Order: sequence, then C-alpha cells, then structure tokens
Amino acid sequence: MKFTHELTYDASPADVYAMLSDPAFREEVCRAQQVVSAEVTLTPRDAGGFHLVVDQVQDTAGLPSIARRITGDTTQAVVEEDWSNRSGGTVSVTSPGKPTSATGTVVLEAAGPGAAGTREVVELDVKVKVPLVGGKLEALMADNIKKGLEVEQGVGTAWLAGAR
Repeated sequence: MKFTHELTYDASPADVYAMLSDPAFREEVCRAQQVVSAEVTLTPRDAGGFHLVVDQVQDTAGLPSIARRITGDTTQAVVEEDWSNRSGGTVSVTSPGKPTSATGTVVLEAAGPGAAGTREVVELDVKVKVPLVGGKLEALMADNIKKGLEVEQGVGTAWLAGAR
C-alpha cells in the first residue's frame, strides 16, 4: 500500500532540519505520542545529514482485535531515518518478529514559489504479510503512521514557536 503524508511548518527548511536532527525533539515527539518506552539514537554525519533510530514500545489497546492478535498488548516499532543531506533521505518502520514494514523516503523542501515555510513529505510503501487480511492491516498501519506524523507536526509547530 502506498502512503504519502505532508507536514508543513511556518519556518525555514534550515530551522526545520535543525529541529528534526535534535534528539531532544525526537524524545518530545515520543512523549507526545504516549509510547510506553523509547530509546532515541541520533548520529550526525560529517558530510551533512544524520542517522536516527527510534526504538519504541507502543500500547496497542486502541487497535482492532484482528491486529492485536498479531501485535499483542504492546508492540515494538523501530523507526530508522537515514538523511544523506539536509533535504532528506530514507525511512523505515519495522516491528521485529512481526510481518509488517514500511519503507520509503522523507523530503524537506521550501513550501513553494511565493509561499513561506517548509514542507516535509513522507512517502512509504506499507506492507503487512498476512494472508487474507493483509490489505486491511496495511490500511490500519498507514492510519497509525499518519496519526503519529500528525502528533509530530503538532510538537514541531510548538517547538519552532519556542513553546518547549
């Protein structure tokens, strides 16, 4: 299943990149997403960009029973971003031991001609390898990713406004 989500910020691409490459911001996003636990590892690259790993445990209480049969009461999600430069890179979301994955790209760019701000575009290929219900579970996974990105945008908007 193809998934695309756009986040917008009223700040320059340089300011948004600085926020996204700050481990404290990533930890704040995890708190706002109300994950059970999270470990954030962010390594800057000498030539620009960074490598991020967010290893988190999420509560699955709000998921339908069909999904909870696969995940259990909690599930581990490992989000990995590999930014090759200040304008983007690759993203993957995996759940070790589970038949789910999402892989794709993240791009950071100016909002457009005559527009102020920054667009962050996330494009993923979401896969759940479960016979018969995989498509339904992919849609559910994509929806959960979207909700997480919406929380991230809310935290980011406050962060960039200085309300942290």
